Amino acid sequence: MSIRLTDQRIVPHVWYDKEAKEAAEFYASVFPDSKITDVTTLHNTPSGDSDVVSFEIWGQKFMAISAGPYFKINPSVSFMVNFDPSREKDAEERLNEVWSKLSDGGTALMPLDKYPFSERYGWIQDKYGLTWQLILTNPEGEVRPTIIPSMLFVGDRCGKTEEAIHFYLSVFKNAKQGLTARYPKGMEPDKEGTILFADFMLENQWFVAMDSAHEHRFSFNEAISFMVYCDTQDEIDYYWDKLSAVSEAEQCGWLKDKYGVSWQVVPREMDEMMSKGTPEQIASVTKEFLNMKKFDLAELKEAYNR
Repeated sequence: MSIRLTDQRIVPHVWYDKEAKEAAEFYASVFPDSKITDVTTLHNTPSGDSDVVSFEIWGQKFMAISAGPYFKINPSVSFMVNFDPSREKDAEERLNEVWSKLSDGGTALMPLDKYPFSERYGWIQDKYGLTWQLILTNPEGEVRPTIIPSMLFVGDRCGKTEEAIHFYLSVFKNAKQGLTARYPKGMEPDKEGTILFADFMLENQWFVAMDSAHEHRFSFNEAISFMVYCDTQDEIDYYWDKLSAVSEAEQCGWLKDKYGVSWQVVPREMDEMMSKGTPEQIASVTKEFLNMKKFDLAELKEAYNR
């Protein structure tokens, strides 16, 4: 059993070179209760023709785009997959099966094994570059969704996880802190008191975040972003003003916050326009939004209705 996010306001978005549709089809074959829900091709973008793919993995909504080799997916954002024996009697067997499928062309970052925090855990980068943390869990207390995005604060951002969580909790109205575990003494280079593991909820979407002082040759980039769906221009303005911290990163509804995490602030109506519009309407909206930084809902509607 998995928790379904019926009104998912924050949706993870993955940037691929050319493989968005192929990758989504692969994930739908790997995970149960998974499917592609829409594919729209945008023409005449700076990347040429770009496929925009909406899909679900185990009830969690995702979006992906094929838009050229500009950003490379890395493990700074991964996806935790909770296999819970209290919800599924064959949880361990299913975990092993998913690991086996993700291993096809993939690379283990932490081998599937027993660890102090779990009887069965592994961290794997699949053949498309996306990373997954598969864990056998048996949570007591509040239930968590099956799939949760996980942020790893490394390099000069290591040690800022707690500050970042408090910032996100202040920005989003429907938000709450979950569990927090800190590094104890003796786990150098990780500093005592920094975040070993924490989770928090923003708009019904759970996130995991952690510090790591080990040497990592990656950090947050635009390859994985989080789309925030807004119903009004006031909401778009609010999230844009609160989150955007790097003016040169502002483009086509994208922004970067002060921790380097990328977000997209998008009108919910735009999904409808792009999935149900005629080719001419989609082309008109695309042409309009390519010239925007922050989205202007009225102008997008006008472009759609021309």
